[in-house]
Amino acid sequence: MNIQLIIVALLFAGAVFYVSRLVYKTLTAKKGCGTNCKCGVDFSSIDSPKTDK
Repeated sequence: MNIQLIIVALLFAGAVFYVSRLVYKTLTAKKGCGTNCKCGVDFSSIDSPKTDK
């Protein structure tokens, strides 16, 4: 085999691995929540903003 062919094959395999990893990460469920459920964070010491009318 030609050394150039080996290098191209390795680069192609790396690109396929990279893209498949991106797709896998996109499709799997995330750990934790993505909404405003506060996840155990204490917001009691923060004052709510007051609006002047």
